[in-house]
This record gives sequence, C-alpha cells and structure tokens, in this order.
Amino acid sequence: MTTIGNSRLDIFPFALGGNTFGWTADETESFEILDAFRAAGGNLVDTADSYSAFAPGNSGGESETILGNWVAARGIRDEVTIATKVGHHPEHPGLAPANVRAAADASLKRLQSDHIDLYYAHSDDPETPLAETVAAFDELVRDGKVRYVGLSNFSPDRVKEWLDIADAHGFDAPVSLQPHYNLVHRAEYETGYAPIALEHNLGVLPYYSLASGFLTGKYRSQDDVTGRVRERMASRYLTDAGLAVVDALGEIATAHAVEISTVALAWLLTRPGVVAPLASVSRIEQLPALLDATRLTLTDLEVDRLTGLSDAFAA
Repeated sequence: MTTIGNSRLDIFPFALGGNTFGWTADETESFEILDAFRAAGGNLVDTADSYSAFAPGNSGGESETILGNWVAARGIRDEVTIATKVGHHPEHPGLAPANVRAAADASLKRLQSDHIDLYYAHSDDPETPLAETVAAFDELVRDGKVRYVGLSNFSPDRVKEWLDIADAHGFDAPVSLQPHYNLVHRAEYETGYAPIALEHNLGVLPYYSLASGFLTGKYRSQDDVTGRVRERMASRYLTDAGLAVVDALGEIATAHAVEISTVALAWLLTRPGVVAPLASVSRIEQLPALLDATRLTLTDLEVDRLTGLSDAFAA
C-alpha cells in the first residue's frame, strides 16, 4: 500500500480507471472487473461525473452510477477509495462555486455515498476566478462531503497558484495531481509538474499511463490502429522512437514472463512522485497484467534502458 501525498488515503499502487464503465463495459462486465480488482487488493477507483457523456446515447454520470451500484450491492463503501471529478459534465460545466456544489451533490447521489474520498477539479476554468473555486472546494471539505482535493489538467503555473491561494487563506490544499504521463509522453510532467509534486508532496496518479493502448504492444503499424476507438491518440506514437520503446518493453517482459503493459506501468512506479498509475479495462482478462505491475521489480539496468530509449519524449 502507498499513501497519496499529504492525505491519509492508503491505496494499492495501481488505480482502476472507471471511464469504461457504462461505455465499453456494461454494468455486468463492470461489476466483474471491480470484483476482480478488489479481490487482488485494489481499492482506488477513479471516475468523473462526465463519464461517459462522450459515448453515443450517454449523458454523463453512467460510470458513477455503476460504481455506486456496485459499492452498494457489495456493502463495501468504507473499503473503497472513490475519486471523481467536476467540470466536464454537460449539466455542470466549469468550476464556478455554485456549479461545484451542485455537481458534487449530483455525484454523491449517483455514488450512493455521503462523501467523496478524492475530488478533482477536472480541468481549469479561466472564466471563474481561481480563488472562488479554491474556496468552493474547501467548503466541500469543511462540510464533510469531500475528504481531499486533487487537480487534473491544470497547467503547472495554475497548480502553483491554487497552492498559493490555499496557503494564503488557510484553505484545504490539494493532495494529488493527475497528469498525462507515460514512457512516450514525458516532457510535460517531468519538466513542469514533477518539481511541484515533489516540493509539495502531491501524490501523482498519471492518466494515459499506457498511451491509449500503444504501450501494450498491440499497435505496431497504422493498420493496427485504423478504426479503433483510440486510433487518434495511439497513432501519434507510431514512430521509430516509439516502436523502439515497445520493442524494449517486449524484451524485458519476456525476461520476466509478464505482459508488455506490466513493464510499462512498473516503469512509471519508479518515477519520482508517482504513487499509482491509472489504467482502465473493458474486459476482465485485461486486468491481471495491470495488477502484475505492482509486484514486478525492474532492475536498474532495465529502468535505465527504458528511460534512455524514451528520452526522445522527454525533451
């Protein structure tokens, strides 16, 4: 187990993404995935109020609803750490105080819970003065509706501004960052966010930790991604440098008798500030390889090899 930043949230060092629930995994499949995750020791499930408004026929909140139904059906609210987000739901866009309060209440209802363990501002809202947003999140903490605050998709400068406002006014400070970070997307985190995370002891839970499936090794040509849900994202990594990283992952995976994705997540767990990578699955058979990352110890030579080959993505 590991602790998220300055919080008292002790979590398994892999976080299950809930964006597939109600999208590429229906409720029955989602329950199976969640049961298997919990049976393996997992306890942090990450969702958002907007998941999955982007899918045809959905309006947002589907993932929270399924997660809430599962927790209620199993009677395990105190055994699960729930992270969700505000800012992108079609009915509750942005981070204006009234919207943050209304969105939190809507999330709590869908989650069938009286509190959210970790509540993220999903992305910056330049239309709302940041001090008002910070105060609104602090109010949720003081009211007991939220235990801890996190930030996602804020620029490094705005993360620092949030921290400064919280410090100046005695507001509850964020304990977590959720940045885009993986072997083939390094520069943004390592140059901008890592110094802040380390200085302020912010627990980092990277999203896109498998680069939209590219770091599973299943995409090695444009033909492999054409027509796939993640085609736009995965295609950008189909370069000589990207494929060299995947080849090395494959060799290291073979040496340890694990999957390529296992090695990619294990590398993330060696990085400064990272407490748990985030990844989601649509089928239960995809889960074991991700869980295995928490038990795999890479050698220094293997870490150095992967880091060196991915330096092209660190500049």
